[in-house]
Amino acid sequence: MSPKEIRYVPRNLKDLLIEMKDTSELMVDLAYSAMVYDDEDIAEEVVRLEGKMDTLDYHMKIAAMLSTRRVEEAEEMSGVLQVARASENIANAAGDIAQIVLRDIGIPMELKLAMREAEETITRATVSEDSKLAGMNLEDIELDTEAGMWIIAIRRNDEWIYDPNHATRIRPDDVIFSRGHDEGVPLFIELVTNRKYVPRTMEHERFLIDLERAVDIIVEMKNMGELSVGLAYSALLFDNEDIAHEVKALESEMDSMKHELQHWVLETAKHVPDVNILRGLLQLANSAEAISDAAYTIADTVLRDIDLHPIITIAVRESDEVITKLVVQDCSPIIEKTFGQLKLETETGVHVMAIKRDDRWVYRPNKRTVVKAGDILIARGSHTGEEALFEMCACPFEGEE
Repeated sequence: MSPKEIRYVPRNLKDLLIEMKDTSELMVDLAYSAMVYDDEDIAEEVVRLEGKMDTLDYHMKIAAMLSTRRVEEAEEMSGVLQVARASENIANAAGDIAQIVLRDIGIPMELKLAMREAEETITRATVSEDSKLAGMNLEDIELDTEAGMWIIAIRRNDEWIYDPNHATRIRPDDVIFSRGHDEGVPLFIELVTNRKYVPRTMEHERFLIDLERAVDIIVEMKNMGELSVGLAYSALLFDNEDIAHEVKALESEMDSMKHELQHWVLETAKHVPDVNILRGLLQLANSAEAISDAAYTIADTVLRDIDLHPIITIAVRESDEVITKLVVQDCSPIIEKTFGQLKLETETGVHVMAIKRDDRWVYRPNKRTVVKAGDILIARGSHTGEEALFEMCACPFEGEE
């Protein structure tokens, strides 16, 4: 098949960068959804979006070349192109995950179930006739603050709506795919179906030796890859070398985890009747590492002290998923409470990636992490979720209890 001809159309650099960032992150969500639910339709959409990313990358390069006249401008634009290249690499990694489904490469059922219980899980549910969501649009629902979940796609009969916006209206029998914290899954399922959430158990034949370790590695690599991307954009937005160095450390740790998984696969291959069941594990590990490498490419612009074009920070702030920084004041009601007590993810739909406390960083805070006065929270979520986070952390007015 001959390559598709791409015709140049004048585009705004900022809009191109925003679209590349949002599309690449959507592709990762969809690719994992396709893998977890064996959905070829979603996998095909990831491949289609991969072609869209190629077109965006082409327009980005042309627009960048046309916008520079002096050396100083070219130096700033090199950072823009480096971030765009990273988005393209993330999209390519998502495409590789989608190929696991399209080529029917084996994935153990244990891994699919574990993926649904990852730090940021992917789930789906069908809208019932008596659901209060039926007939409402996403702006009115604000599912991110209601359940801590983010709708990434809707299947309506044989049609798909990817990356729905605030004006998208939910209809009965829509199948909604959502991403968010695992604690939000029961709330999401009950809102969508109007039924009590009951965790599903699946019986399946087990024949792989020590599979738990391999599953743990893959799930951890998925979580770390997504964390790396979020932290990398945070390092850009706040021009923070500490966070950028952490992205570099995560990339090194991902290499070690991939090598450990490769060793496990080679040891296990001699015990299984069909080695094809192991191929998917290797491809997932390679893709997760590629996402981490792309995150390091983003963070590298900070570490190498490249003069960043202001378009980069504007694009990060104006994308679908925003990154925010919040200083916890002495009078904030969240002080001395644990993240488990606060349930920030389900109350606001915002995921706290890191905390800066004095001169040290706490990455991936868990349920037992206690919030202290002066903590700086680095979080990601929707604009609505950001507002809910600020309200939750704000000091009470004088006279309020």
